[in-house]
Amino acid sequence: MNKAIEQYIERHGFGQFSPKAVLFDMDGVIYDSMPNHALAWHESMDSYGIDMPYSKAYEFEGMRGVETIKLLTRQQWGKAVSDEEALKMYQHKSRRFAEHCKETPATIMPGVKELMEEIKACGMKICVVTGSGQHTLLDKLQSDFPGLLTAELMVTAFDVTHGKPDPEPYIIGTRKCGVEPWEAIVVENAPLGVRAAHAAHCFTIAVNSGPLPDELLAQEGADLIYPKMTALREDFPRLCQLVGCPSGYHV
Repeated sequence: MNKAIEQYIERHGFGQFSPKAVLFDMDGVIYDSMPNHALAWHESMDSYGIDMPYSKAYEFEGMRGVETIKLLTRQQWGKAVSDEEALKMYQHKSRRFAEHCKETPATIMPGVKELMEEIKACGMKICVVTGSGQHTLLDKLQSDFPGLLTAELMVTAFDVTHGKPDPEPYIIGTRKCGVEPWEAIVVENAPLGVRAAHAAHCFTIAVNSGPLPDELLAQEGADLIYPKMTALREDFPRLCQLVGCPSGYHV
């Protein structure tokens, strides 16, 4: 972990790493929702003649739904559909996701609530940065995490012009928290989300809760990789001890 922090500081040219906020992705990080997303993507896109294997949902995770559909139509139809048509297709996908969530509700990721409680006790802010625009889960965040998450510290698909892998969502997240990149930790699970956080110059922790290899997350710029959220939660006190949360780690 010491080496990862030192490499982060050197890679981005910062003089310190002084975390004051932790920015969480939602799907696959806060909620175990990706199986429902993958199924909804596969079923809804198949109805339009678009091939969307379950694994692709994990590869495209974090990107705004409309942008994902426009990318898929460019790749498979040789042209991108209009924003209006892409939105209709995404709404179809959203309905299928909501139906699957009723049948098999997305549960809170084991360990994440305890981790957030430790972060709050450490005096750090907590922000959610998601490419989702689906109210099925967005509307549950504050009730599922009372006293930990607030609407003021959330960035969703409705807040950005360019979704992940563009760094804009995490840049907006750091601004909402009132911190600089070297004062932020991002917790992600998807390659595109890791790429976005890395491009925003934030210290990026990947929790590999999906089927993709660790190497893919490392290639996108993850500073640390954990196999599950409970492992990160167990290791978080050591990170706080190293950086002296919420004061700084100086080299």
